[in-house]
Amino acid sequence: MKTRGIVQSTQAFERWLIGQVATTKADFKLKHAHMHESPFPFLRATFYRWMELWPQVCPELNKAPKLLAVGDLHLENFGTWRDAEGRLAWGINDFDEAYPLPYTLDLVRLTTSVLLFAQLTQARLPGKTIATAILEGYHQGLQEGGQAFVLEELHPHLRELALNIRSTPAEFWGKLQALPSYRGHPPREATKALRRALPEGSRPRFSLRQAGLGSLGRVRVVGQVEWQGGLLAREAKPLAPSAAAWVASSNPGLHYATVLERAIRSPDPFIRVRKGWVVRRLSPYNVKIDIDPSQHRWVEEKLLLAMGKETANVHLGSGKALKAVLKDLQESKNGWLLEAAEAMAEATTQDFEQWKHQS
Repeated sequence: MKTRGIVQSTQAFERWLIGQVATTKADFKLKHAHMHESPFPFLRATFYRWMELWPQVCPELNKAPKLLAVGDLHLENFGTWRDAEGRLAWGINDFDEAYPLPYTLDLVRLTTSVLLFAQLTQARLPGKTIATAILEGYHQGLQEGGQAFVLEELHPHLRELALNIRSTPAEFWGKLQALPSYRGHPPREATKALRRALPEGSRPRFSLRQAGLGSLGRVRVVGQVEWQGGLLAREAKPLAPSAAAWVASSNPGLHYATVLERAIRSPDPFIRVRKGWVVRRLSPYNVKIDIDPSQHRWVEEKLLLAMGKETANVHLGSGKALKAVLKDLQESKNGWLLEAAEAMAEATTQDFEQWKHQS
């Protein structure tokens, strides 16, 4: 049985987060507003609550083999970047909540997010099809040993998705340039990290940026410069311990860098973790893919299969745990993923309704 409601849970979590990293009240206010919109953005914004509900709603799956998981995995936690060879790559692009967790949690959270998105958009994609595609992709990825998603010769459907949904360079840079300059002094570690990430001798303009939902509330400092005929930008975001650690009152270590190093991918050479801050390049090709409700046609089996495989790419970094994971998958009953995702979707929707009426 839940010991507190969603409002009390949110208040407690945010008090804890304020004690961990630099935050802004305006971002929390915006986050709370997004949480009123529908269960889908509510899910994205409340991983802390998911971690409270998970062992109650899915107690048996919570006993599954553990590995270094993404944690806050959902439909819109995928994006693109340019690798060291300039190739367009695709995959999971946010590891803020990475933590040792049951492998089942990532799969259930991803499936739950797709179910809630399908409800929001009235997409005609049965829950059984959603769960089957994700689980099939995951199982294939584990058995095949994983493969990075580079959108050149292979994966034309992912390349089409990435190129059609991203903003044009003019739109992208226009939005960044419109950000107001930082008032006062940005956090020192953030500016030091940004200067190290930008060309030597450049004089960046610093500004605040609001982005995401799960991490909305944390300060995001952007450094922009004009350099050799064009614009460059980097963003620094503070890393807090995973909400999983908050719920468990356990090891508060940071796992962002570890999961990036271990995952099977063609990495973004501009991502750096420095003294509690993650720094990354901002560009029209280094973006999270926001799937607009009008674009629900993209939520199809091929995309979900790829998301399952990419989840496996991350889990494969846990090496020794995989034997137990494969054994557990083989012994699992049919339909377990859909059953769990539907239960978590219902619990999330109940919290959403409570949030709308009490906050």
